Amino acid sequence: MFKRAIFTAAAVLCAASALAGNPLVKDKFTADPAVLVDGGRAYVYAGRDESPDDKGYVMNEWLVLSSCDMKTWKEHGTALRYDTFAWAKDSAWASDIVKHGGKYWFFATVTERAANAKAIGVAVSDSPTGPFRDAIGKPLVTNAMTLQTDIGWDDIDPTVFVDDDGTPYLYWGNQVLKYAKLKKNMTELDGPIVTEGLPQFTEAPYLHKRQGIYYLSYSRDWPEYTVYATSDKATGPWRYRGKIMDANKKTKTVHHAFAEFNGKSYVVYHNADLPNGGEHRRSVAVEEFRYNADGTIPFIPQTAEGPAANPTASCK
Repeated sequence: MFKRAIFTAAAVLCAASALAGNPLVKDKFTADPAVLVDGGRAYVYAGRDESPDDKGYVMNEWLVLSSCDMKTWKEHGTALRYDTFAWAKDSAWASDIVKHGGKYWFFATVTERAANAKAIGVAVSDSPTGPFRDAIGKPLVTNAMTLQTDIGWDDIDPTVFVDDDGTPYLYWGNQVLKYAKLKKNMTELDGPIVTEGLPQFTEAPYLHKRQGIYYLSYSRDWPEYTVYATSDKATGPWRYRGKIMDANKKTKTVHHAFAEFNGKSYVVYHNADLPNGGEHRRSVAVEEFRYNADGTIPFIPQTAEGPAANPTASCK
């Protein structure tokens, strides 16, 4: 009986440790993370890479997982699929989420069937884990609304940000960075689409604010690495600040989001470090970091260990 108890305890410890460290999900491929902190719990939303041969993107759904300590993660299954949007053809690409007005607003990149080009939809839920429904029954942003390039994938990678005065903003883009104010109903643009010039912008913008400083981070060049700029307004002008994270070794893309959790700072991102990982088989990971005294972001190395546990008593 004593030996059996030791074995059982060891098995429990092994099972718990399997949920910890990077990447966050170890039995499937995940990419393009979005993050939400709500109710003392951190939620990560990730597109699922399902490519059978690593020769092209196969992405049909967004998974959601959560943590009470940023170290061990619980999977909640599928948050929503691309066909949550009846007008979408395919492609559960990068997303972002925000809580506003007591609801959870999920801004997603999918392929609009009619135009056969990438578009941004918005879904809404009463719970961070879903179910989500299409909030407007049509795209919020379409390829026909932005004519700065001749490609069909320039309207991707939305980041949504609600300022302290309640004004929501949507940033997005590939090759050309674009932004617009949102109406407070979160389902309509509130004014024109504006383009923003940043050095060698590729894609994956992310907007956040800390201690009065606005941070606009993004993927630069190709293969991509992560850089950022700062401003005293959500609309710039932006001061370029430099590199945050190096390019990945097994995939040319990198996509990230920032979070504050229980008094500490984190960046969630993807690489391709799982066995059999690659260009279209990526893996979401997380790192803790500290802002410099002047508010700048340091260079953040990728690690296999990830952050130390940072539990919060309010987590449910």
